[in-house]
Amino acid sequence: MKNAIQVGFWEKLARIILKNRITILVILSALTIFLGYQWKNLSMTYTEANLLPKDHKANKDYQKFLDKFGEEGNLVVIGFQDKSFFTPKNYAAWNELMTGLKKSKEVDLVVSLNDLKKLEKDTINEKFVLAPFIDQSKTLDPAYLKGIQHELFNNLPFYEGLLFNKESGSVRSAIYINKTLVNTPERKTFILENLVPKINKFEKTTGIDLKVSGMPYIRTINADDMKGEIGLFIGAALLTVSLIFFFFFRSFRATFISICILIVGVIWSFGTLGLFGYKITILTAIIPPLIIVIGITNCIFLINKYQQEIKLHNNQAKALQRVISKIGVSTLMTNLTTAIGFATFMITGNDLLFEFGLVTSINVISVYLLTLFIVPIIYSFMPLPKEKHLYHLTKTYISTLLNVVENLVKTKRKFVYIVYGLLLVFSVIGVSQMKVSGSLIGEMPKGASFFKDILFYEKEFNGVMPLEIMIDTKKKKGVMKASTIRKMDELQNTIAEIPELAKPVSIVNLVKYSKQAFYNGNPEYYQLPTSQEQAFILSYAKNATKNSKENLMKAYVDSTGQYARITTFMKDIGTDEMAKVEKKLNNKIAEIFPKDRYEVTVTGKALVFQKGTSYLVDNLIESLIFAIAVIAILMLYLFRSFKMVMASVITNVLPLCITSGLMGYFGIPLKPSTILVFSIAFGISVDNAIQFMAKYKHDLIQSGGKVKKSVFSSLRETGISTFYTSVVLILGFATFTLSSFSGTIALGGLISCTLAFAMFANLVVLPSLVLTFEKKKTNKEELEGLEK
Repeated sequence: MKNAIQVGFWEKLARIILKNRITILVILSALTIFLGYQWKNLSMTYTEANLLPKDHKANKDYQKFLDKFGEEGNLVVIGFQDKSFFTPKNYAAWNELMTGLKKSKEVDLVVSLNDLKKLEKDTINEKFVLAPFIDQSKTLDPAYLKGIQHELFNNLPFYEGLLFNKESGSVRSAIYINKTLVNTPERKTFILENLVPKINKFEKTTGIDLKVSGMPYIRTINADDMKGEIGLFIGAALLTVSLIFFFFFRSFRATFISICILIVGVIWSFGTLGLFGYKITILTAIIPPLIIVIGITNCIFLINKYQQEIKLHNNQAKALQRVISKIGVSTLMTNLTTAIGFATFMITGNDLLFEFGLVTSINVISVYLLTLFIVPIIYSFMPLPKEKHLYHLTKTYISTLLNVVENLVKTKRKFVYIVYGLLLVFSVIGVSQMKVSGSLIGEMPKGASFFKDILFYEKEFNGVMPLEIMIDTKKKKGVMKASTIRKMDELQNTIAEIPELAKPVSIVNLVKYSKQAFYNGNPEYYQLPTSQEQAFILSYAKNATKNSKENLMKAYVDSTGQYARITTFMKDIGTDEMAKVEKKLNNKIAEIFPKDRYEVTVTGKALVFQKGTSYLVDNLIESLIFAIAVIAILMLYLFRSFKMVMASVITNVLPLCITSGLMGYFGIPLKPSTILVFSIAFGISVDNAIQFMAKYKHDLIQSGGKVKKSVFSSLRETGISTFYTSVVLILGFATFTLSSFSGTIALGGLISCTLAFAMFANLVVLPSLVLTFEKKKTNKEELEGLEK
C-alpha cells in the first residue's frame, strides 16, 4: 500500500509538471529575475573569519579587549632592507611617501623615520619634550644622513624591533589606520587607491623594493584576489562540466539545456546570499561553483534516464513521465543527503559556517527542483533524440568497465574485501600522522607578493599577526604603580625570549625611554628607573605624553589608568606551537600577577583564529558523525533494511578514511578548509549508493525477490550514471585547484580524491556487500536454480 501511494504521488507530480509547462517556466523566470535583483545587496567581507561561537570565552575576552582599546588590527607596516636608502634622493622620496600618507583622512598616526620624535630633557620646565629626530634642513647632506643612520641603530633602543632591526639593517614605518574605518569599504579604497599607488611611485623613483604588510593590507589584497577568483571558478567549473558532459552524451542540446540550468543555479545562489544579506567570504565564494558541480549530476541522471527510456520504447510522453516518477524520488534522496552534508555546518555554532551551510543546502535543493522541472519540460517541446544521441548508452568502454565490475562482484568478492581491508589499515596509519594547523595567513595564496612580504617580516621582525595581553589592575591609575611596571617588564622579558614572538610594546617601553632621556639620551640607561628615580622621571614622562596625537604610547593605557596593554606580534606557527607559547605565557602570568590583585587576559586575532581551528576540528567531527547518522536514518526509512543501510554507510566511510590517511602521509594538516572536506564528500559520495539501492529495491520487487538478478541489473543501469557523475564531480572539484588560495586548492583536491575512491567503492564494494549480507537468499536461489 505504501509503495502504491509513493508511485501515485510521483506519477501525479509528473502529470502536473507536464500539463503546466508554460506556467512553471514563467514562475521560474520570475523567481530568477527576483533573485538576480538581490545581487545588489552583495558585497565582500571586510573582517577576518571568526571560527568561534560568539559566547566562547576566547571571543568574550577579545571583545572585552576591543571595548577597552578598540580595534587592534589597524596597523600597516612598510619596510625595506636596502643599504642605499640613506641618500638625499631616496630619503626625499621616503619623506614624500610618509607625509602623503600622514595627510590621508583614513590614517590616525604614522610612526616613521622622517618625522621620528625622540625624548629630550627640558631642565628649565622639568619635563621631557618630543624633539624631531631629523633636521629636515640638513637632509640634502649625505654625511648628515649617514650620521642619522648610525644614531638610529645605536642610540635609540626604544625603537629597536618596532621600527628597525639592528642586526640586519631593516627599517620599517608603522601606519595606524582609523579604527572606525578598518572594517569598512573605506579601508579597501585607502589601500588600493591611495597606499598602493604611492608605494609604486616610491619604488619606481628609488628602485628600492618596499615590503608591505599588516592585517588591514593583507585582508584587502586577499579579498581583492578572492573577488577575482570567483569568476575564474564559475567559468572553469562551467567549461569543465560542459566539456565532460558533451564528451559523454555527444549532444549539443543536452549540453545546452544543462548549462542553462546551471547558470540559473548560479544566479539563485548569489541571489540567496543577497536576499539574506550575507557577505561574500572565502567560503560563500565557492558556493556557485559548488552548485555547478553538484547540479550537473542531476542533469546526468535525468537526461540519461530519458535517453534510456527512449531507446527502450521510443515513447516520449512515457519517457518523460518515468524520468520524473522513477528518477525524481531517487535524485530527491541524493540531493537531500548532499544538503544534509552541508547543513551539518549549521550546528557548529559558528556564523561563517552557518551561512555557508544554510545557503549551500538551500541551493542544492533548489538546483534539484530546477532540473526536475526544466529537463522534462524542455524535452517535451523537442523532437525525439536521434540515434547518435543514444550511442553513448552502448559504448564499448562503458560495457567493458561494467563487465570488469560485474566479474569482480560475482567471482572475486574476497579479493575486493582484502583490498578494502588493506586500504583501511593504510588509512589508519596515515590518520595517526595528521596534525592540526590554524593561522590567519595559512589559507592565503603562497605565490602572492604580500605573502613574500609576510615572510620578510617574520624573518626581520618576528611576524605581523597581533597578540595582545590586557592587564586589569582593578584600581584606577594602578598601571603606573612601580610594582605593576616591574611585573609588566618581567612578562615582557619572557615574551622577548620566545623566538616565535616579536619584541613587545607597552607603557614599559616609554618608562625606559624616559630614563634614557633623563640621562641625556645615553642608550645605556634604557631601563626601568630605580625607586629613587621613578617619581621624578615619571612626572617628566607624563608631561611629554599630554594631548599629543603623535604619542604612540597613549594606546597602551586606558583613560582611567586601570587597564594596560602589551602588544607583540607572532610568526605563522601551527596550533600545537601556539598552544605551547600560550601555556608558557599563562604560567609566567600566574607566577608574577596575583589573581586577587590583577586580571590578565591573553587575546588577539591570531589567538582567536587558532582557537577557532581547534574548536572546528572537534565540532566538525561531531557534525560528520551527525551527518552519517541522519543520512543512515533517512536511508533506513527509504529501504526498511538495516543491512542495506550498513552496506551503504560502510561503503562510503572508506573513501573518507583513505583521504584522511593521505592527508597524514602528505603532511596536509587539519585546518578550516580541509576540515570541510569530509562532510561535503560524504554527503555527495553517498548519492551513488542511494541510486543503486533505490534501483535494487525496485528490481527486487519486479523480480519477485531474486537478489542476484536485482543486484546485477541495478549495477548495469546505475553503473553508467555512477561513472558519468563521478567523473564529472572529480574533474569539477579539481577546478578548485586553479585557485591561488591553498585552502581552496586543498578542498578541491581532497574532495576529488575522496570521490575517486567513492566511485570504486560504490561500483564494486557496495554490490559485493549486498550479496554478502544477503548470502542466505543467494544460496537459496542457487539451490533452486540447480533443482530446476
